[in-house]
Amino acid sequence: MKVASDSFVKMHFKFRLKDGSIAEDTENYNRPFIFQMGQGCFTDKVENELVGATVGESKRVVLMPEEAFGEKHPASIYSVPKYRFPKDMELEEGLIVSFSQKDGSKLPGLVTEVGENDVTVDFNHPLSGQIIVFEARILDIADEEGKLNEDIAS
Repeated sequence: MKVASDSFVKMHFKFRLKDGSIAEDTENYNRPFIFQMGQGCFTDKVENELVGATVGESKRVVLMPEEAFGEKHPASIYSVPKYRFPKDMELEEGLIVSFSQKDGSKLPGLVTEVGENDVTVDFNHPLSGQIIVFEARILDIADEEGKLNEDIAS
C-alpha cells in the first residue's frame, strides 16, 4: 500500500536544524506519530512528499522558515516590566514563562534578556526563522485508523 492523500500513516519523524542538531525526534520517546493525511498535521510540502511512499521508506524534506514555523516577527518580542512577574520567580535568559490571555488560554514566551526594570520576552515559535530538515520513516499505512498495526513501535 502507498500513502494516499487521505491515508492514515504511522511514522517516526525528526525535525533537524540547519546545524544538524535535532529539535524533535519521535524515536527518542519510542512513540510513532499517527495522523491522517490532509488534516493539516504537516505542511502541504511535507504531505505532498509523503504521497506515494511505502512502508519502510524514508523521506527527507527541506523546509524554509516560511514553509515550517514561519519567520521570526519582531512584533512578537516584548519588553515586560519586572513587576508583572511573581516576586519569587528567578528570571533568567532561557526561562520559558506563561502568560494568561483574556480568553483564559496560556501563551508561552522565552525570556531573552533580563534588565534592571524590564524583561524581554520572545513569543515567536521557538523554531521560527529556522530552516528545518524534516525526516520521516513510514512504519504503517491504512485507509482506516483502526487498521494501523499497533505492534509496530519502531
